[in-house]
Amino acid sequence: MKIYFSLFALLMVLSTLGFNQTSMTVENSISATKMDQDSVLRHVVLLKFKEGTTKKQLEEVETAFVALKNKIPEIESLEWGLNNSPEGLNKGFTHCFFLTFASEEAREVYLPHPDHKAFGTLLGPSLEDVLVVDYWTP
Repeated sequence: MKIYFSLFALLMVLSTLGFNQTSMTVENSISATKMDQDSVLRHVVLLKFKEGTTKKQLEEVETAFVALKNKIPEIESLEWGLNNSPEGLNKGFTHCFFLTFASEEAREVYLPHPDHKAFGTLLGPSLEDVLVVDYWTP
């Protein structure tokens, strides 16, 4: 009888450890999708323009992108700048736009938004390449 009790106790300990591991895994997957209220969703857009794009065209693109902040309320913040890295690793990407969203739902409103689509139409003729990276802040 004593051995059965010991086996029962061992099984209880092992099942408790398994439960704790499962709950830790669930907690980690939630943090991976960033349900944390202090986190924000960053949307980084790098632009590379076709050779021959004029200064006026670049200014129109810059102005139109920045104007999205006032047209699409889901954009929490927007900043941008020109590459000035001395490393020479930008692969021709010259413009970086950095948008912040409070949630994935906010980004989902932004992406198909008519003003965002109109910006894409303006950008299209002078765009050689685009790189977009989104991430949750820790």
